[in-house]
Amino acid sequence: MLDATDKAILKLLQSNAKYTIKEIAAKLNLTSTPIFERIKRLENDGYIQSYKAVLDRKKMGLSLMVFCNVTLKSHAAIYIDKFEKDIQQFEEVVECYHVGGMFDYLIKVMVHNMDEYQHFVTKKLASIENLGQVQSAFVMTEVKSTASLPVQ
Repeated sequence: MLDATDKAILKLLQSNAKYTIKEIAAKLNLTSTPIFERIKRLENDGYIQSYKAVLDRKKMGLSLMVFCNVTLKSHAAIYIDKFEKDIQQFEEVVECYHVGGMFDYLIKVMVHNMDEYQHFVTKKLASIENLGQVQSAFVMTEVKSTASLPVQ
């Protein structure tokens, strides 16, 4: 169970994973040793899975973001497993979710431009066996994007 200090640590690390133990301790009016021990426990218990740098997609030239709704022809376990294995091989796919509803998967794709997206769909995505239907939604404005989870 997380206490208020654990939650405060998680909030701070989500806002800036580069904070040092000393900086976190100062912000929480504690000493470094208990902060270090708590962070290690949070890591060991799986609350903190990794530390990453968040890149600016536009500065990286990835100006086109697309959400694709994908439907498979067959829902046999072998086809689901194969799709999930295959989709992970495409670096353009930054997120993929198996969803309930009208479609089977929601994938988030980031590419440089429409030509690159067309190549992705026609040469890569279409090469996946058992692919049924693909519907694309092109992002016009990114209103909110965060990897931070609500910590309450």
